[in-house]
Amino acid sequence: MPRVYVSSVIDAPPAEVWGRVRDFNALPRWHPRIRESRIEDGLPPDKVGCVRDFRLHNGDRIREKLLGLSDYDMFCTYAILESPMPLTDYVATLRLTPITDSNRTFIEWTAEFECSADVADDLVDGIGQNVFQSGFDALKRHFVR
Repeated sequence: MPRVYVSSVIDAPPAEVWGRVRDFNALPRWHPRIRESRIEDGLPPDKVGCVRDFRLHNGDRIREKLLGLSDYDMFCTYAILESPMPLTDYVATLRLTPITDSNRTFIEWTAEFECSADVADDLVDGIGQNVFQSGFDALKRHFVR
């Protein structure tokens, strides 16, 4: 099972970073690759089980289901329901951890999924750089002190 892991440090307090990424429907407000997003069936964007339907700037459509969300532990876990990527059983977690000696945020994004062996390395690299790292880079720019 391929696994993606990317981590970074955001020069902002965890509560501020969590306030930016917590909303399951807020990807277009902080991730540069996302054009638009909506939560299906009019559910709140923090209700476990809600489904977000979003489009990338290239027009690709992805649907994801919120599996877990904790304001106390500052994480959200979700699964891909539909995607143009050649993978299945995709589950990812975005987690924030306080760096207490400087009031900054350690942020990590992980994903595991199934795919054929011939595309695994490309998917791991693409998700790690184009999705996870580009999101972290956008957050760093937003929180420049």
